Amino acid sequence: MAHRRDTIAPIIQCERAVRVDISTQLSLFSTRFLGIFIEAVSFLLLGTLVSGLIEVFIRKEDVARMMPKNPFAAIVAGSFLGFLFPVCECGVVPVTRRLYQKGLPVAVGVAFLLAAPVMNPIVLASTYAAFGFGPVLVGRYVVTLIMALAVGFLFTLSRGPQQLLSVNALSTVGGAAGSLTPAPRIALIPGLMQAIRLASGEFFDMGRYLVFGTALAAGLQTFVAQEALRSVATQPVLSVVAMASLAFLLSVCSTTDAILALSFANPVNGFTTGSIITFLSFGPMVDIKSTLMYLGVFKPKIVLYMVILPFLMSILIGVFLNLNVRF
Repeated sequence: MAHRRDTIAPIIQCERAVRVDISTQLSLFSTRFLGIFIEAVSFLLLGTLVSGLIEVFIRKEDVARMMPKNPFAAIVAGSFLGFLFPVCECGVVPVTRRLYQKGLPVAVGVAFLLAAPVMNPIVLASTYAAFGFGPVLVGRYVVTLIMALAVGFLFTLSRGPQQLLSVNALSTVGGAAGSLTPAPRIALIPGLMQAIRLASGEFFDMGRYLVFGTALAAGLQTFVAQEALRSVATQPVLSVVAMASLAFLLSVCSTTDAILALSFANPVNGFTTGSIITFLSFGPMVDIKSTLMYLGVFKPKIVLYMVILPFLMSILIGVFLNLNVRF
């Protein structure tokens, strides 16, 4: 009987240790999840509110009129158009499609589509809040601008740019394609109410992606062996490929991804600076949800180009930064 008790006791102690360990991990996961989510959700709320106000009060055809006549100057202007329309990667797709219906050149729309999720004041504020003024903030904007301009310039080489668009993008809303008929103005109070309704719908729609991304980031920190993360994080090439892949899979809103990137850049995980810049520049351009939304604007073959080109460019730039720049 004593021998049996001696055999069972270690098993009971082991089970108790496992329960305590799981409880500790769940508590740590909850703390990290809430820490990331609470910081990020405010920027998501601000971004959706601005998006609703833009949709109601800003006439997109006015922007089309302001585009420079020179195609290359127009692409540069399109890359900075996000500071006028501060929308994330989900909000920018319907805006771009409407601009195409108002006669915006295809290459300019491509540059706007890729750059606007980063090149806007809300993302600038969230990135500064997470990383301050330093190599990550500067690198994110420089790399994003380089990629948006490069892909936009490539689209100018097309002999029939309108053939790159899907039928949905070429369809008209209340007029002929390319029409610049001004949309009617809306009264202030009804407009604000409509903007709030739009913002609330977009907030809950985007919130599920934020919750999923936050849970995955917190889970990686809590349940994945930190040694495995660090072994990849310190590699100049593998870290960039890993973060580019995560950026595509996480599908986190560009207004909040800097907070998540900070969790990968902390001393525990220690991902390279080049990989963090890759995450912050490639992710807002291309992720799972934006790729599907691109199909409503471009033909499938063109969507494939818009995924592969930024992916390869972001990896090459990230690896170059890791190998040649001392941060």
